[in-house]
Amino acid sequence: MCGINGIITKTNRNKDEVTSILNTMNNLIIHRGPDEDGLFSEANDQFTVGMGMRRLSIIDLSSGKQPIFSDDQQIVIVFNGEIYNYKVLKAKLEAEGVSFKTTSDTEVILKAYEKYGVESFQWLDGMYGFSIYDKNINKLFIARDFFGEKPLYYTHTDKEFIWASELKSIINTIDFTPNISKKGLNLYFRLTYIPAPHTIYENIYKLEANHFMAYDLASHDTTIHKINAEPKPKTINISFNDAKAKTKDLVYNSVDSRSIADVGLGTFLSGGVDSSIISLCLAQSTDKKIDTFSIGFKKASYDETDKSRVVAEMLNSNHHEFIIDEDDLKNNIHDILVNFDEPFSDTAALPTHLLSEKTREHVTVALTGDGGDEVFGGYNKYYIGKMNKKYSSIIPKGLHKTISGLSNKYLVEKDDSRGKKFKINKLLNAIDYDGNFYWDIISLANTSRQLAEIMAPDYFDADIFQEYKEVLGKQKIETLTDFRLVDKVLSLEGGMLAKVDRTSMMTSLECRAPFLNRELWEFTNTLPESYLMKGWNKKHILKEAFRDQFPDEFLEKGKSGFGSPTGDWLRQSLRKELESYIEPELLKSQGIFNAEVITKLVKDHLESKKDSTFRVWSYYCFQKWYKFNFLKQN
Repeated sequence: MCGINGIITKTNRNKDEVTSILNTMNNLIIHRGPDEDGLFSEANDQFTVGMGMRRLSIIDLSSGKQPIFSDDQQIVIVFNGEIYNYKVLKAKLEAEGVSFKTTSDTEVILKAYEKYGVESFQWLDGMYGFSIYDKNINKLFIARDFFGEKPLYYTHTDKEFIWASELKSIINTIDFTPNISKKGLNLYFRLTYIPAPHTIYENIYKLEANHFMAYDLASHDTTIHKINAEPKPKTINISFNDAKAKTKDLVYNSVDSRSIADVGLGTFLSGGVDSSIISLCLAQSTDKKIDTFSIGFKKASYDETDKSRVVAEMLNSNHHEFIIDEDDLKNNIHDILVNFDEPFSDTAALPTHLLSEKTREHVTVALTGDGGDEVFGGYNKYYIGKMNKKYSSIIPKGLHKTISGLSNKYLVEKDDSRGKKFKINKLLNAIDYDGNFYWDIISLANTSRQLAEIMAPDYFDADIFQEYKEVLGKQKIETLTDFRLVDKVLSLEGGMLAKVDRTSMMTSLECRAPFLNRELWEFTNTLPESYLMKGWNKKHILKEAFRDQFPDEFLEKGKSGFGSPTGDWLRQSLRKELESYIEPELLKSQGIFNAEVITKLVKDHLESKKDSTFRVWSYYCFQKWYKFNFLKQN
């Protein structure tokens, strides 16, 4: 696991100068790879090209140093990630006469490319971001994995092309401060994150998951291509028992493939269905005790360590439990949030970082249950999506307006409990009679209507999801399969995976998600939706596949999710800072918000007139990012 950086200048530039730039870029992401670094640069009359990386040694500790070159020195690669099937690919290549100098997965990518070109990218099972410079054809390729587990940013200016694993490497290399992207801003204030291809900055992009870019060094033109074809979901004729058996085999095989490491490995164990199953599979694959890690809160309503304790006892694991409170937040919140390099307000980022930090004291790799909800249909929002279709077919549109108005008036939560009132309001505010309801369901910060109220007219974009509808090939999102496809393109790449990557790599911990396996994803896309959600039973087939491994009723126990009591923190330890973000001079200088509306929203939350945790937290995180990056203040 590493971080990569690279630069191509469009005119000849001193090689030493490019090397110095790469060193600076590498030093900014030293947390991603504290073990060693590597550099390559080359200059000619037309351009200068350079690539750098920082390495966290996981596989082939002794000979996996990067960059790695082809035997004739004409092709060079830097790589961030893990290729889980690299031994299979290596054996195939060796049978075809290819020889290797190392035992690393990086060299396997290089040798596969050398023999088969970009076609070889589709054979990679893993999480990755890499760049390959091929002098033979004067081209550079950058590529990103199927789900987008590993990040890859790029920008193309008049002078240069720059790519990097983290935004900070680009922002600190270019010689100007980019403007805020209107598209990125609106996506953030709807979703709490910014999905690819956008970022918060104009003209800086994320390479989309399952894509590679080809850069022609002669013309300086770029083209972007999909790596693996993604067939439209098509239900196959398979019995539930056969599907259950195959699900079980695929999960076991994925955990096994993602457990390869030459360093210590454990699991995040929340006590929920997904992490419990992953921990079970890992425990059954070894005759040694596995290490499991969980985190909880001193606030009892957020603490669920009792559930993880049950599983840990069942598995007889070496269980490590960490309890956090507001003091932990105070000491870490600034560093955690600004490390994202753009606004990001998933409340689970804070405990995920603290869990990663504690876990890193014991192991270097952690398996997680991430992706289980998207692959098997496990989110509460999928319930809401189903309910919207039923509700809108029964309740006339005019009556709904009355019901929604009464709900917003009388079902008002005054604290951050996220109970029944919160869930009913979330459902009623997302109801849409034109097939657009799911876009508001996933808008964890603001619905379109709410955003129009708090944003200044010049900054508001009413149709930010149209390009994603075109990517998905669907204007209306109505079925469970539709919901899951939307989440793969937006929520996984931009939210969940960004959260886990930045918070864990900040502590030099590598996280792997066995449920994020292309074969498993494509298999569940062929199953009848009732296999995934039977009535209101979420992740039905996954639970049934492993039911005999757990105590009775354990897999039906509810779980709140890996959030944190940020609503309370905003009213208490963060109150003074939050109040500074609604000062009239700041709001006027920014010109981004409707000052009167945003001020009332914040004050009503602070005074416990109405709980607006997600909306206010997204505003707080944006302003913290803005202050750090545009006002250059900590």
